[in-house]
Amino acid sequence: MPDEVWEEFLRTSAEGAGDAPKEPSARAREVAGRLRDRPTEPTPWRAHPTAGRPRRRKGWYVAGLVASLVLLVVAVDPGGFVGWSGDGDTSGKPLAQESERPDQAPPAEPGGRPTLDEPFRGSPAARWANGTAGITVPTAEATGWMSKAEVGRALARTRDFLAASNLDPAVLRGTRPERAIALMNPHQKDVTTYVTTSLRTPGKDHDPLLLFSRFDPAQARPAGDVVKTRGRLSFREGRLGALEVTADVTYVYPVAPAGGGDEVVRVIVRRETVVSWDDPSKVITEKGTFSLLSYKTDMTNGGCDNVTGYFRPEFGGGGAAAGTDGGTVDPYDRTGPITAGDGGCATATRS
Repeated sequence: MPDEVWEEFLRTSAEGAGDAPKEPSARAREVAGRLRDRPTEPTPWRAHPTAGRPRRRKGWYVAGLVASLVLLVVAVDPGGFVGWSGDGDTSGKPLAQESERPDQAPPAEPGGRPTLDEPFRGSPAARWANGTAGITVPTAEATGWMSKAEVGRALARTRDFLAASNLDPAVLRGTRPERAIALMNPHQKDVTTYVTTSLRTPGKDHDPLLLFSRFDPAQARPAGDVVKTRGRLSFREGRLGALEVTADVTYVYPVAPAGGGDEVVRVIVRRETVVSWDDPSKVITEKGTFSLLSYKTDMTNGGCDNVTGYFRPEFGGGGAAAGTDGGTVDPYDRTGPITAGDGGCATATRS
C-alpha cells in the first residue's frame, strides 16, 4: 500500500469518518454489558381471560429465552443484529404502529433500572408510542348494518373506551370510570351488574381490573404522566349484521411508592376486548353504545391473587418471590393471543 494511502486510512480511522472498519468485538461487549446491567429480580404475573365470570391461567414459557437469542445473534454477527424486523429492530428509533400480530417478541433492551426521569429505561416500551397514539385504528369500510362513516365513528369510540378505561389519569388514580361505562350498552344487564358490583365490592368473582386500570393512591402514584401502549383494533361483521371490533393492546404503567421515594417499577397489562356495535332494529341498545362480548387480561406486577380492585405493584424487590408455582412469561410477547388456562401466578422474565 502506498504511504499516502496508508496515512489517509489512519487519519479517517482516528476521526471516525469514511468507511473505516470498526473493532469486530465492540458490539458483543456492548450487548454483554447491557445484559449484565439488566435487573435480575423477577416480577409477579397473572392473567385473567374471561367472558362473563373471570377465570385465571398460567403462562409456561422458557425463562431467559430473549437473552439466549441475543447472545446467539451477537456470536454470529458481532457487527450488528441480523434477521430482526418490526419489534426486533434495535436501531433505537420509535416503532411504527402495529398493523398485524408480530411474529417475534421484542429483543432485550439496553439495561438499567427505571428512574423517575427515565421510567421506561430498560423496557421495550421505551420505543412505543404514548397513550392512544400506540393503538392502531384500521381504515373504515362499510360493514354489516353500518356505512363506512359509521364504522369510522364506531372504531373511534372503541378507542375512546380503551382510553377512558386504561389511560384516564383520574381513573388510574382510583376514581370510578364514568366515561367508559357511558359507552357500554346499559341494557346488557349481566355486564352492568358485573361492573357495578366489581367497583362497589371487588372480589375474585367481581374484579374491576379485568376491564379498568386503577391504582390505589394510598399505595402507588404514577411516575410521570406517560403510559406507553402498543396494539391495534380490527373489525368484521358479527352476529345479526353487527360491527364486531376486537382490541388487542398492551399498556405499560411506571409507578412509584405513594409515600415518596425515587423507586420506580412497571405494571404491564395486556387486554383483548371484543365489542359489538349492534343494529338497534335487531338488538336492544342505546345510540353510541356497544355490547361487551368478551374480555381477557394479562397483568404483570399488579398483585398476585389481588382482590382489592386496584393494581398493587410490589416495591423493594418484594415481587421476586410472588410467582412461586413454576411458570414464567414474557409480558412483552405479543406473538400469540391471550389463552385460557387453570389460573395461578407465574413469574415474568422482565418488566
